[in-house]
Amino acid sequence: MNWFPIGNIADIPLLGARCVKTPNMKIAVFRSDEHTAHAIENSCPHKGGPLSEGIVHGTSVTCPMHNWVISLETGKALGADEGEVRVIPIRNEDGKLFIALEAVMLEAAE
Repeated sequence: MNWFPIGNIADIPLLGARCVKTPNMKIAVFRSDEHTAHAIENSCPHKGGPLSEGIVHGTSVTCPMHNWVISLETGKALGADEGEVRVIPIRNEDGKLFIALEAVMLEAAE
């Protein structure tokens, strides 16, 4: 698997997010604690709201449009809502963040 550098975890505020644009999709990268980052597709399964602009709480994000709560670990809607977003493999190497480029390309091609 090829890993693509996307920046440093310190560039993302704690319980905040940044959006990474790729040729195939926008990816929301979240920082849930000091050393943990999550990457998911930046489009809520409900109405396409920008998840990177949502409120992060623990390992979930609340969509800013209609308050759907999405798990950052599984990409699935929580509670009574149904739907899911793609989870992009991400790793943290001494504060430098990398996403799996193949996952982005393959997922977008489906």
